[in-house]
Amino acid sequence: MTRPPTAAQRRVIDAADPVTGRLSGTEAQLAALVRRGLAFRHPRPPHAHFLTPAGHRIRESAGEEPQAAPEPAAATAGVFTARTGGEEEPPPAGPARLREVRSAWEGLLELRRMTNADGATDRPCGWERTHLVQAAALALEAAGHPPAGPDGDGYRVRATPQPEAVAVHGPGGEELHACAVTLEKAGWQVGEHTEPRSRERYLLASPRRM
Repeated sequence: MTRPPTAAQRRVIDAADPVTGRLSGTEAQLAALVRRGLAFRHPRPPHAHFLTPAGHRIRESAGEEPQAAPEPAAATAGVFTARTGGEEEPPPAGPARLREVRSAWEGLLELRRMTNADGATDRPCGWERTHLVQAAALALEAAGHPPAGPDGDGYRVRATPQPEAVAVHGPGGEELHACAVTLEKAGWQVGEHTEPRSRERYLLASPRRM
């Protein structure tokens, strides 16, 4: 069984940027995390260090066993979380939330630039492929689409049994089409489908690779 990170290493992991996973620490601390497969050093200047998927899982586990499919949650303890729709206690709307969303989206674009081999920002990166629901929800919220409240209309992004695919439920007609356009612009492949029993229209989206 892999040895858990030391207390000092855990502090560095916990302090990582919640969206990009960018790390701050001493060279020794960062090198130790790289050796353990919890971080990687970007090959291009400024040679920043970022969490690997394993490092992200440790950061999110809070000392517990990683969850295979965490439930959608609102922002807690000052950590940004994209609105997936239908949260019982959504974060307050307003200018502060808009700034948080804009900053998170800009950080995600920077992560794409730093971690995609060709530096492309129009295609999802590895972090998004391991956080499908959050990545798709961030793209929608950053574009101004309204997430569903506890009982209201709006989008709901949910995991699916299919690998690398999420479903977007909620809005219908032109609103659903607008969500599809946003995701396509953000680098996702999107198809519109109909639920056989309810006849509800929904989107199935997966990160584009090329």
